[in-house]
Formats: sequence, structure tokens, C-alpha cells
Amino acid sequence: MKVSVIIPVHNSSKYLNECLDSVVNQTYKNLEIIIVNDNSTDSSLDIIKSYKDSRIKVVNLKESSGVAIARNTGIKKATGRFITFIDSDDYWVLDKIEKELKFITDNDYTFVYSYYTYLKNGKMHIAKVPCKLDYVSTLKNTAIFTSTVMLDMNKLKKEDIYMPDIKRGQDMATWWKILKKGITAYGINEPLSIYRVGNKSLSSNKLKAMNRTWNLYKMENIKLYKRLYYFICYLFNAVKRRVF
Repeated sequence: MKVSVIIPVHNSSKYLNECLDSVVNQTYKNLEIIIVNDNSTDSSLDIIKSYKDSRIKVVNLKESSGVAIARNTGIKKATGRFITFIDSDDYWVLDKIEKELKFITDNDYTFVYSYYTYLKNGKMHIAKVPCKLDYVSTLKNTAIFTSTVMLDMNKLKKEDIYMPDIKRGQDMATWWKILKKGITAYGINEPLSIYRVGNKSLSSNKLKAMNRTWNLYKMENIKLYKRLYYFICYLFNAVKRRVF
């Protein structure tokens, strides 16, 4: 069973080697690694070219288009039964795909994710996530981290997982779109991805993250009183995920 790995890259030279090493050295080998170079102007493309792995496919965008377009470009190119994502400054534990593939196939799931480790100020912390999430529960708990996700494309269409071209929260909007179809996502209670908090200014800035979530609720056309309820739950769960 082939697994497609989609990696958007934009000026990511500082951490790109660590990301790519964690992908090409996965214990599960039947991979299609789609790297979408979003018009990088640093040495990212040179780093990508240094990898002589036949599983790697490189797509070069002619102009910087943003992470949603880059991921969607990768989705269009993907031919694997399963699709996964990793951001270019994150990295995986080496059996991430093997463990998620067993979890998703043994249980006949459509959508899985996992705990993750976040690296902040040089210290490692584990973010724990719920064992399962449906549409309503993800409105209250935006716990699904993109670099942990695996999707079974035998049960989804590519149109289901294309991400909206918005500046912030395009991944969460996509998970809501999928779960709104009645699908439940299931989590592995083991950290399989590592996330660098300080390098993602959009998501690491708490005020911007709160504003992003509020605006996503507006996009969902959620009534104000429900929006307020979900937002309070979101704040509580965000703190709980990083503390307990």
C-alpha cells in the first residue's frame, strides 16, 4: 500500500534536512514523497536536489502561492492510497507511518492523527489529544495537528481534502469539512511528530491563533451564541492539551 507524503516548502533551509531525513528514513518504505517548492529564494531547492531518492517527486511553483495551494498541488499529484502531510520545519519519529498505517488499516478508519511533541525554547513537551474527534468535538477542540494526519483515499475524494486558500487555519477548515461528512477521526496516544513552536509565527502567536479560530467559526456560519460556547471550549482545551 503506497503512502503519499506531501511536503510544502518555502524558504525552509534551516530545518529542511531534518524534515526530509525523517521522511526518507521511515521504517515503512512504500512511499511517494511529493515536495512542493513554493518559489523558495533560499537554499531549499539545493537541499531538495541533494536527495537522490527515487521516491521523491519535486514540483516547483513559479510564484509564492501559500501553504494551501502548495498542499493542494501535492494532493493533485498524489497517487497513494493514503495521504499524509508534514510541514518542512517539523519532523517525524522514524516509525510514524508504520504505526499509523497499522492503526488505520487494522481498524478500518478513514482519518487518523496522533499525539505530538512540541519543541519550545529548547525543551520538549508532549501535546496530548483526544482518542477520537467528530465534527462538533473539533469545533470545541482544535487538536488535530497537520503533521500527524493520515487519510485513507479509498474512502475520500480528493475534492474532500483540498484546502481553502485562506491565510490561516486552512488545515483545520479542511478537517471540519471532512468530519462534517459524518466521519470520525481517531487518535494514537503516542507522539509521532515533532513541532517547532517558535518557527510558526502564525500559529505560535496565541492572539493570532485565537483570532484565526474565531474567523473559522464565522466561515462555518455558526450562530453567535454557539460560536461563543465553542470558543470557550477551544480555549480550555488548548490550555489542557499543553498542561496535562
